[in-house]
Amino acid sequence: MSQEGNKYKFFVGGVRFVVDKPSMTGAEIKALAGIDPGFGLFQEIHEPDAEDKKIADSDSVNLADPGVEKFYTVSPGTYGIR
Repeated sequence: MSQEGNKYKFFVGGVRFVVDKPSMTGAEIKALAGIDPGFGLFQEIHEPDAEDKKIADSDSVNLADPGVEKFYTVSPGTYGIR
């Protein structure tokens, strides 16, 4: 997360968003970004050997936590397959 005063900045698919609340659900993030509700939302994790984190619609994301600033989406049917 990057904080600007009492605002919280994050990116979804490279598009910048600024909100004034420190937490949002996965569904709220997708709605704000105009993402189809059926798509998967993932948080980029920047740690060695760590996998990106899937964010469920009901998961609460604390945007005030360090490192919570980049998300991306994946179309249905292309994630969860190994």
